[in-house]
Amino acid sequence: MPSDLKNYIRIFDTTLRDGEQSPGATLTSPEKLEIARALARLGVDVIEAGFPAASPDDLEAVRRIAIEVGCEPASNVKSPIICGLARAHKNDIDKAWEAVRPAQKPRIHTFLATSEIHMKHKLKLDREDVVDRVIEMVGYARSLCEDIEFSPEDAGRSDPAFLYVVLEEAIRAGATTLNIPDTVGYTTPDEFGALIAGIISNVPGIENVIVSTHCHDDLGLATADTLAGVMAGARQVEVTINGIGERAGNTSLEEIVMGLRTRRPLLGFDTGIDTTQLIRISRLVSTYTGILVPPNKAIVGANAFAHEAGIHQDGMLKNQNTYEIMRPESVGLTQSRLVIGKHSGRHAFKVHLRELGYDLNKDELDRAFKRFKNLADKKKTITDADLEALLTDELYQPRKIFSLDGLQVTCGTMGMPTATVRLIEEEGDVHTVAEVGTGPVDAVYKAIDAIANAPNMLLEFSVHAVTEGIDAQGEVTVRIQPVDGDTAVHAQRNGELPRTYGGYGADTDIIVASAKAYLAAINKLLIAGEGLEDVKHLTPLDAAVEG
Repeated sequence: MPSDLKNYIRIFDTTLRDGEQSPGATLTSPEKLEIARALARLGVDVIEAGFPAASPDDLEAVRRIAIEVGCEPASNVKSPIICGLARAHKNDIDKAWEAVRPAQKPRIHTFLATSEIHMKHKLKLDREDVVDRVIEMVGYARSLCEDIEFSPEDAGRSDPAFLYVVLEEAIRAGATTLNIPDTVGYTTPDEFGALIAGIISNVPGIENVIVSTHCHDDLGLATADTLAGVMAGARQVEVTINGIGERAGNTSLEEIVMGLRTRRPLLGFDTGIDTTQLIRISRLVSTYTGILVPPNKAIVGANAFAHEAGIHQDGMLKNQNTYEIMRPESVGLTQSRLVIGKHSGRHAFKVHLRELGYDLNKDELDRAFKRFKNLADKKKTITDADLEALLTDELYQPRKIFSLDGLQVTCGTMGMPTATVRLIEEEGDVHTVAEVGTGPVDAVYKAIDAIANAPNMLLEFSVHAVTEGIDAQGEVTVRIQPVDGDTAVHAQRNGELPRTYGGYGADTDIIVASAKAYLAAINKLLIAGEGLEDVKHLTPLDAAVEG
């Protein structure tokens, strides 16, 4: 391996590619760009920005990230490597190169399965064909780009002897990073560590490339497997924020980074991650994807630093080290109160936001400051969590085809729950509808449906308080799926399951927050429906293209 990586672990984040493949984690291009900017601030070494061959929109999103995040910014944030995924097929590789080429440090990541079950049933290729394809496609990618990553898909279930041959040929063809995926989360830490050690011992030329890990969490072993890989010699880890990804998800970035940091005396490795931003980016990804972080999630869960048992509380009061192996501040968890209110000025507000990691332009600052003043009129104490919820609700929303302009609800034990909703369409048209429902939220959603005309099924509705107290803001997240509409018909026509769309809203009135969240999801659905004729999604099997 390169000498500068002896004790340094590269963090390869695939939230925008593998993470977006989580059911319901559909992201718009602006959301992907905002997450990429946050990942760059976090200090990740590589951002896998997407799968450019998946659709024209995905290609353009990756290209925009390459231009706006992958080039040296005016600030002191380092520009990460921008990576695009491609199957071992020229068309995929061409599209990946088109997308990442504008970056200062572009990378093409291509893959081909090497396990018997994948080669036989998915690729319908024998071993010789697979080796030939790897040589041809890695070589082709290297003719375009100097930084090439190759992954033998399902390496965890591949014959090690055959894997060594494939990896040797990939190195000869020009691969600079070899990523070893436990694609289905099958291996145990001992097995995966031995697999990495075997590769390092038996593949000629391995000393000139970086060995990487990519572990899935189907058996809850992704973090353990990844650490075992690092101990065996891997110097890059592929991870996602909050551990999102296919099925049970991927190795969690925050778990790996804090594991390496907390146990550094034992493990001896460093990363370039600014850990104080972990909580912030966790919330950002959760908000955009609509996938809530479980309260008991390590590092970033709501209960990660909470202590309820009496014996724990007693120990904490005497010495925090009794039950906390990390300081909450080290991951960006703060209980600080903002000592400015409705009489405070714009400058103090702007400075505090910068301290939190938000650098807003004039228009964004104006909108956020107006919302802050309105919140300060309703809430005596403003916390950093309140500000983050406010900013997410105001700034990080999809294009507003419909905007909430007015809402009035009547409900209680007497009479029927009724909601009157007024929405403003993008072109300026105003629509007002009243509906009756089983409850206030149901009535609001029926009124929105009557205006937006976007048939869908509500899959998930979640509400929780941002902070403690009766005056707390409420955060609402929803997930919807189109039914009997253009988007659903398009998906069915292309052999896909209808995609799901998440929405987020925050307000001191939880009914208003519920309306905002539902509207955000509706807007995403409508935006997706606008470009159906231009979008050509990937076919379900690699063989459909590679045959």
